[in-house]
Amino acid sequence: MRVFTFSEARQNLATVLKLAQTDGSVRVRRRDGRVFTIRPETTEDSPLDIASVPLNLSREEIVASVRESRER
Repeated sequence: MRVFTFSEARQNLATVLKLAQTDGSVRVRRRDGRVFTIRPETTEDSPLDIASVPLNLSREEIVASVRESRER
């Protein structure tokens, strides 16, 4: 795990964030000895998130399809 001083981390924030992304975490040490860890946050996608399908249907075609399905 890479350790940066506070000044180095502040001056090279983009590099620090890239390293955190690739290595999993990066530590930042302050002058008073406190140490902080920077880790990328994991996000969980919803199982309901799906890609849209471009159908290029007009409003009238959609309404006609809905009406037809209701008649059955």
